[in-house]
Amino acid sequence: MAEGEKLIPINIEDEMKSAYIDYSMSVIVSRALPDVRDGLKPVHRRVLYGMHELGVRANTAHKKSARIVGEVLGKYHPHGDTSVYDTMVRMAQEWSLRYMLVDGQGNFGSIDGDSPAAMRYTEARMRKISEDMLADIEKDTVDHKLNFDDTLKEPTVLPTRIPGLLVNGASGIAVGMATNMPPHNLSEVVDGTVAYIENRDIDIDELMTYIKAPDFPTGGTIYGYDGVKEAFHTGRGRVVLRGKANIEEVNGRECIIVEEIPYQVNKADMIKKTADLVNDKKIDGISTIRDESDRNGMRIVYVLKRDAIPNIVLNKLYKYTALQSSFSVNNIALVNGRPEMLNLKDLIHHFVEHRHDVVVRRTKYELKKAEERAHILEGLIIASDNIDEVIALIRASSNADEARAKLIERFELTEIQAKAIVEMRLRQLTGLEQDKLRAEYDELMKTIEDLKDILDKEDRRMDIIKEELLVVKDKYGDDRRSLIEYAGGDLSIEDMIPDEKVVITISHAGYIKRTSLTEYKTQNRGGVGQKASTTRNEDFLEHLFVGTNHQYMLFFTQKGKCFWMRVYEIPEGAKTSKGRAIQNLINIEQDDKVMAFICTQDLKDEDYINNHYVIMATKNGQVKKTSLEQYSRPRTNGINAITIREEDELLEAKLTTGESQVMLALKSGKAIRFEEAKTRPMGRNASGVRGITLQSKNDEVIGMIAVDDMESNILVVSENGYGKRSSLEDYRVTNRGGKGVKTISITEKTGNLVAIKNVTDEDDLMIINKSGIAIRMAVADLRVMGRATQGVKLINLKGNDSIAAVAKVMKDDEDPELEDENIDNESATENGTTLDNTTKNED
Repeated sequence: MAEGEKLIPINIEDEMKSAYIDYSMSVIVSRALPDVRDGLKPVHRRVLYGMHELGVRANTAHKKSARIVGEVLGKYHPHGDTSVYDTMVRMAQEWSLRYMLVDGQGNFGSIDGDSPAAMRYTEARMRKISEDMLADIEKDTVDHKLNFDDTLKEPTVLPTRIPGLLVNGASGIAVGMATNMPPHNLSEVVDGTVAYIENRDIDIDELMTYIKAPDFPTGGTIYGYDGVKEAFHTGRGRVVLRGKANIEEVNGRECIIVEEIPYQVNKADMIKKTADLVNDKKIDGISTIRDESDRNGMRIVYVLKRDAIPNIVLNKLYKYTALQSSFSVNNIALVNGRPEMLNLKDLIHHFVEHRHDVVVRRTKYELKKAEERAHILEGLIIASDNIDEVIALIRASSNADEARAKLIERFELTEIQAKAIVEMRLRQLTGLEQDKLRAEYDELMKTIEDLKDILDKEDRRMDIIKEELLVVKDKYGDDRRSLIEYAGGDLSIEDMIPDEKVVITISHAGYIKRTSLTEYKTQNRGGVGQKASTTRNEDFLEHLFVGTNHQYMLFFTQKGKCFWMRVYEIPEGAKTSKGRAIQNLINIEQDDKVMAFICTQDLKDEDYINNHYVIMATKNGQVKKTSLEQYSRPRTNGINAITIREEDELLEAKLTTGESQVMLALKSGKAIRFEEAKTRPMGRNASGVRGITLQSKNDEVIGMIAVDDMESNILVVSENGYGKRSSLEDYRVTNRGGKGVKTISITEKTGNLVAIKNVTDEDDLMIINKSGIAIRMAVADLRVMGRATQGVKLINLKGNDSIAAVAKVMKDDEDPELEDENIDNESATENGTTLDNTTKNED
């Protein structure tokens, strides 16, 4: 050991603690977190101040980036050159900063993640907005500190007129904490700040009427407002961002066109990962992805397969790719050198306090300078009033010091005034210059008075802050780029599919489609209807159902199997299209076919599934009740719903609450009504109990209804177009298993019974013939009559046509009831296709 040295043993644990705390505080305060006042981290501040010192303003020529980096590195920022250059590059990227601070020339990277050119190739200068962040810095508005080697001074904060932290946000990872602050729209931030200045007690909800949400440089859509609200109120929240996508037809193919992507998403990576998902069959329906972006804007084209449903593909893109991402807001910034979590009002408050401090210091500086100048002018005016004496006195002096001393003694001047008089130029002796001196002095006295008034009155200082902010808004304010979709929430696949009413039709041959209910029009009783579907030879529509897009579909087949599907997954088709084969949508056996289907609400809702039942009926009159809960866990190959006996098949399945009354109707015109409670719940594999006794071997059950509303009427329809509506009370409640009572007089003219429905005046009726013609009519047009009558003609049938399916449709309150003219039967063309239906008012 060298002489004079000694070892001091220290506890390694204590040393680690103190060293780590020093390091972490250094990272927190001097590197990773922005200052709440100007919104800048030290490196950003040093880059801007370095450019300011170099004189690289917005109105000067660009300077080599290496020159600027060298300046910042050598004078203020003792770290790697990469950190400085990367910072400067980011400040010049339009997709990184909402309001760019640096004007770059050359290759500054791209949104695809391309690297910028090396700093020896690129050039940069300040933008106008950066000059406003440095305005008045020479007027002692902010504190300066020594740089790393104590040779120069650098500002601890900029005297910014721009609310930098709010408009450009910040992100940084410190030790034990991080910050992630979103950018906002400058015009909105200024309006919010002005509102705060006018009313210090303004609450956050009121501020949110001005500053509505973050506003990202890459645009996109803010999906859901809860996260924004939480972030503004607490300083933490999750803002969900979606790219801006439209569905367009390009060269006859449907395409999803993306024109904006979420903030901080790498476009090239997003496209590559999407392509991988398509190749791995995680996303179906996309045939090609093209990036057609150019200097005019972004355009990513997803070309869809012919049978794809654009909304579902788009939802999958949102769900599985970066086309939807979330921005986790974490508003931590340095307040007086300490990290704090800040809400919206705190951020505005600290900015206004900083501006107030800057205005006070600037005013004091200007007052001091004005008073100094006034003091000199007072001396010059004295000299000009006694100019001959002053000249004689100076001429008689041997040197300047003696002249100054004589002047001070003779005119009672100060050292500064005497010096100014001695250094006066001869031209200031002219009469014009003397008048100028007096005018300048009078002007200065007014300025001094005004500056003192500013220092005395806080209101005036606040008015100045407001005026300067409004000037900033005029200069740099722009429209929002990010749209706000207030209704959004956590993403589920159906989010962008409107939950509208749809008509689901299934043909005899097993073709299914969904069509918007608005495509169908109401007609009066006796019309011939419109063409509803193009079917294959000898095929006809057998089932028709009305539901909404977000509901769940349970399909029950002839053999007693149950399959599961969402309504929006059923392919959409126009009113005249034939739809898709069910076999292609669910794994149904070749010789099986769908007989019944139920639309249910959310099958993940425990209360809902435990309080609802599925009641089933077979052609031979068996009935069975099972809890809906048993059907809430779907399998792709289907599950057993009921065990079907030989020579029987499942006919109908209905959703009930357990307290309904069940009615079964036979082809022969008989019907039975019994309490659902008479049927106990059974497991999925049971085959049920007897519901009605058949009249003969040829007889069979044609329909089942579950009645909840005891005020509703019973509507029955026969195959030749006759129907009637009778009161529920006409059918007495009996035990299940009986023979039933007469519901309609069956004659050769009426044909066998084909449908039974429970209806009210609020319902519409949809009837479809085997030839594919549909008619929609209001139930209110049918009068209530006794159960033993044969009814009235509901639809005029041509030739050997007969009724295939009957469904009731809820009236849409928003649509006015349509009063279509009765259409002459002869106006239908021979092949039963559409007629020119003239309507008084279009649907």
